[in-house]
Amino acid sequence: PLRAGAAPLAKITMHRDPHCGCCLKWAEAAKAAGFDVAIVAEENLRAFKTRAGVPEALASCHTSLVGPYVVEGHVPFEAVRRLLAEKPDIRGIAVPGMPAGAPGMEMPDGRTQPYSVYQFDSAGKIGGFMKVAGAA
Repeated sequence: PLRAGAAPLAKITMHRDPHCGCCLKWAEAAKAAGFDVAIVAEENLRAFKTRAGVPEALASCHTSLVGPYVVEGHVPFEAVRRLLAEKPDIRGIAVPGMPAGAPGMEMPDGRTQPYSVYQFDSAGKIGGFMKVAGAA
């Protein structure tokens, strides 16, 4: 949570389908994690993802820009903070699909499934970035 008077960690500009609700939950979670979030409704989100360089295999429901990076889908904020701290030479990170328990995809019973955060470069090469453990 953001301390009173503390500067936001970074600005996140989230591009989303105007008819998707889970994206807004992710944006609220990003704000609670201390990020400054702007939301842009994209009528043609697929075209935006292509312009942003998101590999089709990693596509999810929203695409965010954070500094020079693309953050695709329900990426945990620990991964976003690590990306900004380490500044790797990649295009971005992604959580494909909508895993249970990821930010914005919280389950009423608190259950989470394990999932991976992937990294991708400008050429579309995909690799592992970090793993998130599930909890019963």
